[in-house]
Amino acid sequence: MNQPLAYVHPGAKIARNVVVEPFTTIHNNVKIGSGTWIGSNVTIMEGAVIGKNCRIFPGAVISAIPQDLKFEGEDSLTVIGNDVTIRECVTINRGTSASGKTVIGNNCLLMATAHVAHDCVIGDNAIIVNGVALGGHVIIGKHAILGGLSAVHQFIHIGDHAMVSGGSLVRKDVPPYTKAAKEPLSYVGINSIGLRRRGFSTEKIREIQNIYRILYQKNYNNSQALGIIEAEMEATNERDEIIQFIKNSQRGIMKGYFSN
Repeated sequence: MNQPLAYVHPGAKIARNVVVEPFTTIHNNVKIGSGTWIGSNVTIMEGAVIGKNCRIFPGAVISAIPQDLKFEGEDSLTVIGNDVTIRECVTINRGTSASGKTVIGNNCLLMATAHVAHDCVIGDNAIIVNGVALGGHVIIGKHAILGGLSAVHQFIHIGDHAMVSGGSLVRKDVPPYTKAAKEPLSYVGINSIGLRRRGFSTEKIREIQNIYRILYQKNYNNSQALGIIEAEMEATNERDEIIQFIKNSQRGIMKGYFSN
């Protein structure tokens, strides 16, 4: 890296084969792994730890201070994994004292103009589509997909392999393996196409469908449904993941489409 039209603070630690295009600014206390490409007019602020082979497109702002009035300048981080693509004008804020860091997993795609607020955690292989806005402390599971222009309330949890329709207002937790759509956001089935693409067997997909039929289509409340699922469904990793997700939900899970 030897780009005279970029500014790189002497305190930044940047691997030898990182490419930094003109007019980019990299602040102090930044670490960038080998093979990463940083486009023009990118701003990477203090506390950013960026992995290997990432691509960061023009206009992105990484690790700016949180948009949280409780933030008092404490040290915190933005930790970005390997093979992450961050498209134009994405903004990712660093953490607060609540958790100390905002985390983006490996092989994620954040499309143009998405916003990731403080203390969010995004799992590996997640896709955050154009214009998505994540409030603070949001957790996004592995392989989850959030459709364009979705707005996610702070402290929401979206499970692994879930898919949220574009333009959604996400006010409740979205359990793993599901598709979420409508207004208010509701269960509209499981993400069977995505699961099949990721190697889930027909039998496993059917098992997940049967669990959600009990939860969403039998007119049970959540406690009744969980009792039946635990009693009647064979214990598997997927069954237990769904049960624990619902039991641990702080904001409650989204309703079924036909619920009142």
